[in-house]
Amino acid sequence: MGNEGVETMKIATGYTLIFVFLASFVIVFANTMTEAQDMQSVEEVLEKEIDLETTNMKKNSFLYDKNNKLFTELRHDENRRYITYEEIPEKVIQAFLSTEDQYFYEHEGVYVSAVARALINNAKAGGITEGASTITQQVVRNLFLSHEQTYNRKLNEALYAYQLEKDYSKEEILELYVNSIYFNHGVYGFETASQVYFNKTSSELSSAEIAFLAAIPANPSHYDPLHKKENTLLRMEWILEKMTDTKVITEEEKALALQEQIDVQYHHRKELYPDYAFYIEHELKQLIGKKEGFYSNMKNTDEETRNKIQTELNNRVTEVLESGIHIETYLDPSIQQHVTSVADRLLTNWGVQGASVVIDHATNRIVAMSGGAQYKKYEFQRAFQAYRQPGSAIKPLLVYGPYLDSTGKPMTSRVSTNHICYNGYCPSNAGNGFYGSVPLTQALTQSYNTAAVRLLHETGIEKAFSYIEKFGFTKIVRSDYNYPAALGGFTYGITPLELTKAYTVLSNDGTYSPSRAIKKVTDKDGNVLYEWKQDTQKIWDKESNDKLRYMMRKVVTEGTGKRANIPGQHIGGKTGTTNLSKDYWFVGYNNRYTTGVWIGHDNPSPIRSVRSPHMTLWKEIVTNLSSP
Repeated sequence: MGNEGVETMKIATGYTLIFVFLASFVIVFANTMTEAQDMQSVEEVLEKEIDLETTNMKKNSFLYDKNNKLFTELRHDENRRYITYEEIPEKVIQAFLSTEDQYFYEHEGVYVSAVARALINNAKAGGITEGASTITQQVVRNLFLSHEQTYNRKLNEALYAYQLEKDYSKEEILELYVNSIYFNHGVYGFETASQVYFNKTSSELSSAEIAFLAAIPANPSHYDPLHKKENTLLRMEWILEKMTDTKVITEEEKALALQEQIDVQYHHRKELYPDYAFYIEHELKQLIGKKEGFYSNMKNTDEETRNKIQTELNNRVTEVLESGIHIETYLDPSIQQHVTSVADRLLTNWGVQGASVVIDHATNRIVAMSGGAQYKKYEFQRAFQAYRQPGSAIKPLLVYGPYLDSTGKPMTSRVSTNHICYNGYCPSNAGNGFYGSVPLTQALTQSYNTAAVRLLHETGIEKAFSYIEKFGFTKIVRSDYNYPAALGGFTYGITPLELTKAYTVLSNDGTYSPSRAIKKVTDKDGNVLYEWKQDTQKIWDKESNDKLRYMMRKVVTEGTGKRANIPGQHIGGKTGTTNLSKDYWFVGYNNRYTTGVWIGHDNPSPIRSVRSPHMTLWKEIVTNLSSP
């Protein structure tokens, strides 16, 4: 068969495809109509058949520090900074109208003349080579359908576009379009492209830069601004010509734009303070779980139901994050930088891991935390994910506080440090020494274990635990209600964040309010979606708290915590060490901040390489804490 015959066959095939497409359109449209009642309009039938309620457009969310400065941008599989129609520069809109859909304000979703022209051209080519899609159709393709090149998809696209024009205004469609188009390298939406490729907002772009970016969505791979810039520049010139033809810019503006040097500066998303940012996502889950009733629904249910509700909560958190929220936090960037710098240096030098938490106890705000040496986001974050035995650091909360509050005894009261056994549990003191009867202050200052167990017995295990239940330790279980708990022996343990939060009671006259990192969560318009309600509980009276503070001051001036003392500051705190030196703790406070540190190995094993690492780390952090 000669070339002429092949060409004739291609054209014949093309016209056959046109016939098939038109026939399919008529059949599908007719079937759709027959499903309706006799008096229903076309719009009513399409409204019923086509669901345009929810657009599948994921948006970035943003985290802000205490100064309202952005420090982290959260995204999942789509990087999109969503902007409203009012925020889109007029020249951006006109650039796309000039090149994609000059009759956008005249058609109702499908431009018939363009479709007819495309069908004829496709017939000549023997296949689909020209799309003739309006901006409305492109929105449909981006958000509701696929990008497959078939006549069936084009048919659905036309029906959807018609309905979209009924449900949305032209301005709303343009807003969806500008935010949904793809710019390669995981970048969605014009504003995102502007900030990723030029490190500017779209309102700061020149005409040349607008045309350059507008060139990419036509074929993101072919017009790749990073690797095929010459192709992008060629289409940019064509777009500038179109903008001139449609009077968007003048000939002079076009000439100046063509002379402009296009300097692409690929800009990665902002990702600062990963330790803190990861925790914010965790606290957001807690906030949503509490506010929307997920946690209350888990109470008194079986494991299968709890797992189901937990899955629903996880899905809800993902949905909220992908809606484009703004989370205002209490992060203090200067303190955060200081804490992570000190932790990275010391922990790396010592060859161990650790965690640090700093809380402004005057306001109950979590201002900084370190999740481990050289921490990377979404790794194991030890500040809130590491449950470890707290050792003697639990004594002020479980033993001495409840004892002083329930008995009202003075600090000069005496307690025996001699050998003792309760229910087969026979603790010993450090060095296996016994020191007779000593004042309560000395017992805590020197952290005598036998004294602590005696005091827990005298208070009563149930009563003592009723005090620390109010701190909300998440993994203290019923089997922990026993004598080893006086020395920090728990089934699962406590996190550094939990213990540091609990210690804030000592700087608030015996009153406890859970410390938070999230100030509030808003939508893009500033409407508050979530914020914590203040929850305050009296743990023990002020007189008991004052006694505890005096005793914990003695710990750092005369007792086991002397290496943590800072001259010129009023310091109080408590050490904690577990068997075989697998965990080192120091939690304490100065006049404004409560700070807790834990040091150990992720797989618990003895630490022999450095003396008093917990107090060294704590002291270096607290010595140089900046003022609020």
